Amino acid sequence: MENVNPNVQSDTNVANKPNRKLGAKIGYIILVVLLLFIPTLMIGNLIDERESTASNAMSDVFMQWGGSQTVMPPILEMERVVKTDKNPTPRSETLMLLPNEVSIEGNVETKDLKRGIYEIVTMTAPISIKGDFMIPEEDAYKIWPFKKCNVSLGISDLKGISNDVVLKIGDKTYSLVPNGNGLFGNTRLSAKIDIDDWTPGKKVPFELNLVLKGSEALKFLPLGKMTYVKLTSNCLTPSFCGSFLPDHRDVSDKGFQSDWSVSYLNRSYPQLFRGDEGYDYQVRESSFGVSLLVPVQHYQKTTRCIKYAALFIILTFALFFFIEMIQKKYLHPIQYTLVGLGLVLFYALLLSFSEHIGFSPAYVVSSLMMIVMMTLYTAGMLKIRKTALYIGGALTGLYAYIFVLIQMETYALLAGSLGLFAILAVLMYFSQKINWERGE
Repeated sequence: MENVNPNVQSDTNVANKPNRKLGAKIGYIILVVLLLFIPTLMIGNLIDERESTASNAMSDVFMQWGGSQTVMPPILEMERVVKTDKNPTPRSETLMLLPNEVSIEGNVETKDLKRGIYEIVTMTAPISIKGDFMIPEEDAYKIWPFKKCNVSLGISDLKGISNDVVLKIGDKTYSLVPNGNGLFGNTRLSAKIDIDDWTPGKKVPFELNLVLKGSEALKFLPLGKMTYVKLTSNCLTPSFCGSFLPDHRDVSDKGFQSDWSVSYLNRSYPQLFRGDEGYDYQVRESSFGVSLLVPVQHYQKTTRCIKYAALFIILTFALFFFIEMIQKKYLHPIQYTLVGLGLVLFYALLLSFSEHIGFSPAYVVSSLMMIVMMTLYTAGMLKIRKTALYIGGALTGLYAYIFVLIQMETYALLAGSLGLFAILAVLMYFSQKINWERGE
């Protein structure tokens, strides 16, 4: 009978012991990655909270200074009381005559107002509106039965008016005063006028000057048979919006110039219609102009950045794991945890810095801080300076890769797919150097 020494372990037990250690290490790494989702989610909620605070600060300024402005050129509102035998109850009927031609010129001066750490873009715009009314000969019979006539101007936010609004029509002048809401989504300024001496087919010129304050955007309604708008501004980041784009635009480092020409043939409503015909929506939707609001992009970019947090953590842990296996250097699970917390802290740094210096400088500063810290920490853990520099270079490449993805829009998916393919290929290459059976 063969004697067996109990102090000598079988080859199977020797081989299984490293496998158990390797499995435990991989299991702990997976557990740490899952647990790191908790602080990552908390930072994501913090980003939403800070963005909401910025939006509230903007709303406060907009309410005090003036919000987005939509200018409706002067129109004629003619009213009469209708009573018939079938319906003896008197009811009011309104006929609206839009101007024949409108020419608008404005100089939009923007400036930044501070509310805490937030900058809000506001505008002051002297605006000149000229044009003419003309009663069509073929429609004259529709107009004269109306006994009362108002000329009305629409401004979406009256807090932005900085001067007396005086309208000159023909050889007469009228002071426009507030007269209710709801005219194509604007607040009405109006005055009573007399059109009994107007001749059908003859143009009656008008003009007025506004000094308008506001923020976010400046838009106009194309109510004339031909509507011409010309804007100049010191704004460097205009976004032309609405139903019509400028015929010409010139954006430079000093501001922008733009001009529009819109025909009534480009719209879906006529020049003369009753107020109950339901054209309010079409009129509102035909507005056009320029958005001057500088979006708070660093919150959106930080949100996009944190969506890559899981990928970043997994790749960094994989890098440390392969170095541990290939160079046979033992890293304690606590060290993996500290590395993961450092990677999550990057997003808190990015958020806090971006509120003060912008996203791109904040990304550079935050990533450099993390790269230096991780490189020094790795050098202290592994006691191999060359390997620490390799890890610093790899982290630099990862941060640069994520930054490029965030900046790209059209080619982000393509660049992301190719980058992930390259990373997977590198991981597969280094995985060949590990003896997975013996954990070496």
